[in-house]
Amino acid sequence: MLVKVYGSAVFGIDATTITVEVNIDKGIGYHLVGLPDNAVRESSYRISAALNNNSYKLPGKKIIINMAPADIRKEGASYDLTLAMGILAASNQIKSDGIEEYIIMGELSLDGSLQPIKGALPIAIKAREEGFKYFILPKENAKEAAIVDNLEVLGVENIMEVINHFNGDKKLTPTVVDTRAEFYKNVDFPEFDFSDVKGQESIKRCMEIAAAGGHNIILIGPPGAGKTMLAKRLPSILPPMTLHEALETTKIHSVVGKTKNNGLLYERPFRSPHHTISDIALIGGGNSHPQPGEISLAHNGVLFLDELPEFKRGVLEVMRQPLEDREVTISRARFSVNYPSSFMLVASMNPSPSGYFNNPDSPMTSSPQEMQRYLSKVSGPLLDRIDIHIEVTPVPFEKLSDERKGESSVEIRERVTSGREIQSERFVAFENVHYNAQMSVKQIRKYCKLSLESKTLLKTAMDKLNLSARAYDRILKVSRTIADLANEEDISPDHIAEAIQYRSLDREGWLG
Repeated sequence: MLVKVYGSAVFGIDATTITVEVNIDKGIGYHLVGLPDNAVRESSYRISAALNNNSYKLPGKKIIINMAPADIRKEGASYDLTLAMGILAASNQIKSDGIEEYIIMGELSLDGSLQPIKGALPIAIKAREEGFKYFILPKENAKEAAIVDNLEVLGVENIMEVINHFNGDKKLTPTVVDTRAEFYKNVDFPEFDFSDVKGQESIKRCMEIAAAGGHNIILIGPPGAGKTMLAKRLPSILPPMTLHEALETTKIHSVVGKTKNNGLLYERPFRSPHHTISDIALIGGGNSHPQPGEISLAHNGVLFLDELPEFKRGVLEVMRQPLEDREVTISRARFSVNYPSSFMLVASMNPSPSGYFNNPDSPMTSSPQEMQRYLSKVSGPLLDRIDIHIEVTPVPFEKLSDERKGESSVEIRERVTSGREIQSERFVAFENVHYNAQMSVKQIRKYCKLSLESKTLLKTAMDKLNLSARAYDRILKVSRTIADLANEEDISPDHIAEAIQYRSLDREGWLG
């Protein structure tokens, strides 16, 4: 008897429906075809033990299983439940009426209990697109998949629940999540708040501008000045994610199995990889089964690189293209996958190897050669892609001991959100541009028109600081954001002057 059941393969951040055809015939043998990897081939042992331990068995006949389309590699143990239900249906051990309306996924343990799978959200989205009515999967993934409406998500803990469901003994109850209620319930309570930061008013202003325009930022200052503390609080002043952004972000985290029991991710991600990270771990990739890297896990959020010069130069250089294109393409001989990577880069660094350059109270000094060698670890082209460079100075004792609370993240976020709304209206006709940092050269020329006075000021700065054409564009983008925060239509010389201040590393003689 031939039975078809359905599973799904995740490729990149999208899913492809897999048809599992199970045919039971005279003879003996177990034959699995359709480009399965070792984990899928080994499924027969797990299925056999799981069925035996629950009073069912593999039929002692010739079992042929084809996983179509045959040219897509099937990877991982999450097809165990699909194959097991196909075998039970084909051997008439269970009733299989309407089984073609189900996507079934799950990894079996030997006692028949189910282990969580990766990529539940992309699979659920694809199942709904293709008209499936039900999705059976491990209970730990049910909340995540239930984000998708018009699809009944049935979370199960062991194979007997699925068998009883098809036999009509005990029907499974769908998992229901009110996505909008869950999403908006958690928006206004950031874990890290800017009110905790003493002093540093100019840096907070910088952070506000960066958040409003989605600009990349680098903080330069001695140890203990508060660079990491400020960076950790940046997501709290970013506008809340839209439902679309939240779905897109959850999809990426789902692929790497980081959303179990969480459902929708409502907070913007904050990723802070260690400086020993490899380029593949940062960008994404892998030989046979490519995975998203840190820059994709930071999509719609913040990527924080602490002590930037300590990262291997090769690792930093591979970030140059994703910073411009806001997506990364992993290409191999037989395939290529795209991962979105639209993130805000926040980097921090000490101004010298000792960390105390220009600090008269510190005995530690570095020679000009050591300084040059240290700073040259970060390439000019990478710094060019960072819109805002700002020096962070230590906070004096008077401000540290001040009991007064600073401005809260929620207050700052209101101004940031107002600035973003202006940008959203401006770029409503452009599909891939939502805020100022994403503007192309053509859009900069259109929306960053300068008066004669502003042009003169910028020309003087360009000549004195020896700025590149890309740095010129960055200054215009930042000045546009400053004007938006002030709710002004035109970019004034004051806006240009403030934007020029945020190019510390371009200043000649910065090395002292």
